[in-house]
This record gives sequence, structure tokens and C-alpha cells, in this order.
Amino acid sequence: MDLTQEIASLGPWFHNLHLPDGTQTAPNHSLGDFPSFKWQHIQHHIPQDLNGWRVLDVGCNAGFYTMELAKRGATVLGIDVDPHYLRQAQWVAEQFGLDDKVEFRQMQVYDVAHLQEKFDLIWYMGVMYHLRYPLLSLDILSQKVTRLMVFQTLTMPGEEVAEIPNDIEFNEREVMLEQGYPKMAFIEHKLAGDVTNWWAPNHACIEAMLRSCGLKVTQKPDHEIYLCEPDPNNQNSTHTWNSSELLSATGQAWQEAVAAKVEGKNRTLTR
Repeated sequence: MDLTQEIASLGPWFHNLHLPDGTQTAPNHSLGDFPSFKWQHIQHHIPQDLNGWRVLDVGCNAGFYTMELAKRGATVLGIDVDPHYLRQAQWVAEQFGLDDKVEFRQMQVYDVAHLQEKFDLIWYMGVMYHLRYPLLSLDILSQKVTRLMVFQTLTMPGEEVAEIPNDIEFNEREVMLEQGYPKMAFIEHKLAGDVTNWWAPNHACIEAMLRSCGLKVTQKPDHEIYLCEPDPNNQNSTHTWNSSELLSATGQAWQEAVAAKVEGKNRTLTR
């Protein structure tokens, strides 16, 4: 088979990759040159030299971002739940001569909790809103990133951020209705015909979730895209409030860790 025939045999494609000879994998993509047009907004915010960096590409699909990061010298682990996309990604890596820089595994994002390594950069774009348990995924990944996370998700309209009190009185929950209060809409049926589109947080909710996972937003290069890094000054970064829950949800021993969670629980309502 020639290159065009190989591309057709591996289709359908969601990533339109420009192969070394100029051939494209999905030139008639309904979204245009996807995801290249997103990369154009992000690429200048990522170090040009990634030699020595270990990268995790969550939901790698056919490997567009995996290839771009490997071209800059990184070694990349790309994970996806769909073997169809993983076959495409492996084939693409061979076309670029990058198969020695990349590795692909069929994994859920939750499986990352069981990896023994950490990553300088975690690429987490276009995945969270497809998950039934979105904050769990961020909790897991925040424990595995050492330098930088690139995060993108489907969002609700609006950029407002309300000033939130440190403690909300039990009978004063009207504050939650204010514009700019962190909210996440649940999509019970479909969005854009996709039954796996479950969540749409607002901008305030995204920033709040990232902070609650011990991350701080450092740049916002484009709509719905956030660059963040571990925040050593964020006391939540130790996950002391939910460490037992995180361990339990990922199939690890949690009994010892639960002590911090239950100590003092509900005492404020019974004193």
C-alpha cells in the first residue's frame, strides 16, 4: 500500500496530522486543521528544548501532541482507552521516526495513580468533560506532575470570578447562585450528539478545582486552555483532606489515611 492507502486503512481519523512528506491524515476534518490550530496558540508557551523532560499525554488519540513534544526532545508516554487511536499513533510515530522517543499504552486516566513515575509535563486536553469522575482525575494527575500541566476542557460561557467567603453559613447558600461562583453543569443526555460529554464547568470552577488539587494557573494562552504548575504554597497540595478517598478510589490501602479525614468531623454541629 502507498501512504494514502495506509492512512485510509487506519481510518477514521480525529487528528489531522501533517506527515513528513506533507500528506495529511484528515484533510477534510469538520473542525478544520484540528488540532493544529489549537497547537498554534500553545506552542510558544512550551519550552522549545524539552530534552530530559518526561511527558504524559492523556487521551493522546492519534498522537498529534505526542509528536510535537517528542520533536522538542521529550520522551512521551501517550495513553488512551481506544486501541484504534493507539494503532494510529504508533504508525504516525514510525512515519516521523520518533518511535524511540514515544510509547503508547491502553490506559484510563485513573490508572495513572498506579504508575511509579512522575512527569515533568502532563498534557491533559479534551478529556475531563468525557469523564464521570472529573475531579478524581485531576487529583490523580496533580500527584504525578512536577513542572507543568497543560489543561483544556469544555466550559460553560462566561469568565466571571466571584469573591467566595472562606466559610459559607449553612442557611446562606444563595451565594452559590451568584454569577462567577464555581459551578459545573451536568449534561444528562447529549452535547453535540455525544453521549460522553458529561460536564461543563465555568471558568471560576476550573480555577477552583485546580487550586484544590494544589495547582496554580500561570497562563491562559487561549479559550478553555490553562497552563498550571504545582503550588508549594497551597496547603491543599498535600491532599490531607481527601487522601483516604483518593487511595480508596484507586484501589490502594486507605485505612491509615482516613484518620485525618474523620478527626473533628461534625464536631462543629454538635458542640
